[in-house]
Amino acid sequence: MVFFALLVGAELDGLTNLQPRGGCDDPSYPYYFKCKLCSREGSVVVIPGQGTPLTAEQSQKGEMTCLMVFECRGYEPIEFAFGNGWKAESVHGTPFDIDLSEGEFDEYDEKGECPVALSKLQSTFKVVKKQGFHGKTRYV
Repeated sequence: MVFFALLVGAELDGLTNLQPRGGCDDPSYPYYFKCKLCSREGSVVVIPGQGTPLTAEQSQKGEMTCLMVFECRGYEPIEFAFGNGWKAESVHGTPFDIDLSEGEFDEYDEKGECPVALSKLQSTFKVVKKQGFHGKTRYV
């Protein structure tokens, strides 16, 4: 089995904590795939406790965050497609449900009385290794 970290980045304006609606650690995110051409089977499972949301601070520095770690058997992820089912909050604490199908998001934060936006989405998969560290499992 191979472990892959999904790294994501974006330009966040007035937003923070971008993550899937179910959270970065949603263990109910298992997938089972079968290739239509060769009938090869495989699975992709989220490893709970390893992902973190993308923060405003990371975005300002141009950094990416490890959103999720996957255990992959029989498949290698090569591309990530952002779609519906995301959430973030404004820097003033207003929650937003976000559809990233178009690759960007613009809204107005009534509570904070300011516009919020998300653009320049990027993602990549990176092979990571499982390591024990002070009694905890990490993927680096």
